[in-house]
Amino acid sequence: MTKLILTVLLAVLVSFSAVAQTPKDVKYFYTEASELNLIGKILEDTPNPYHRVDTVRYKGFTEKENLQVRCPAGLAVLFKTNSTTISVKADYAYLAEHNSTMSVATRGFGLYIKKDGKWLYAYSRCNSMSDAKKGKELVMLRDMDDNMKECMLYLPIYSELNSVKIGVEEGAVIESLESPFRHRIGIFGSSYTHGISTSRPGMSYPSQFMRNTGLQILNLGCSGNCKMQPYFADVLCDAKVDALIFDAFSNPDAKMIEERIIPFIEKIQAAHPGIPLIFQQTIYRESRNFCKSKDADERAKQEAGARMLKEIMKKYDHVYFIQTNATSPDHETSVDGTHPNDYGYTLWAKSIEKPLLKILKKYGIK
Repeated sequence: MTKLILTVLLAVLVSFSAVAQTPKDVKYFYTEASELNLIGKILEDTPNPYHRVDTVRYKGFTEKENLQVRCPAGLAVLFKTNSTTISVKADYAYLAEHNSTMSVATRGFGLYIKKDGKWLYAYSRCNSMSDAKKGKELVMLRDMDDNMKECMLYLPIYSELNSVKIGVEEGAVIESLESPFRHRIGIFGSSYTHGISTSRPGMSYPSQFMRNTGLQILNLGCSGNCKMQPYFADVLCDAKVDALIFDAFSNPDAKMIEERIIPFIEKIQAAHPGIPLIFQQTIYRESRNFCKSKDADERAKQEAGARMLKEIMKKYDHVYFIQTNATSPDHETSVDGTHPNDYGYTLWAKSIEKPLLKILKKYGIK
């Protein structure tokens, strides 16, 4: 009798397991991601939907800057599906490799699925460089239940896309998901804002802040190139935003900060009168711990930013300055002496959350 009961239980378990498994020979139906709901874009009218800036329309960028603003850092696709499996097919215009950033972040995809009202990490993957060049299908996740799921797929931070298609099994539903993220808050910044040294898409501090607060962040991070250039100001002037946040003191030296910040602010305020312009202090870089010249440069940069903002806030309304932190007490959150790891970016996102929310609330942004 006991043996019979065990046999029946085993059969039931096998039955449930079979129901949960995606067929090995599954056929996928693909939908272009831009036909769903693409969020996080600073400019909405780019000819290529995965570019952050139309580099034909906006002039002045260097060759490297042109490439960076065409990469979809911070962009994500919202959709819902009852498929038990999700795959991706990408056609890349440019494939990146980066010394201090994992391939999953530079050319891969990061999937989140809503659970109990919160975004829960589901999976992240990338193809090998050779498979990516061939546009090979990338199966993100299999063997899910067939209930309707709300999904958010982050795009690569440092590779240019011609096309990205999301695949579900034939017969399943895939639909655009209305965005739960509120307002349009632009952010311009350095490699930190871009997400360099993260392990996967969606782990930059702007993306983490966005998931934590429900406020939509529009990422214009450009690694090594956030120096308050006037042509970047042109983009920010044309962006439809409720507020602007800046990681503006990480790339320029002290002299450049002093020379450029007032014209930069005046140009943007002329285009966006009355919205908050929130500047962040640059983070502490671990490379300065034992190198005297680096320590001197970083100290001068931080002092220049703090000094200039103190004077500017006396003269200009709607300008703010907040502190940041991406360093744990044991100083173990750096990847390469310059960039934080995922946990460092988590600390950064948490360090700015309260002061940002307090400022934004004054403008009805909550």
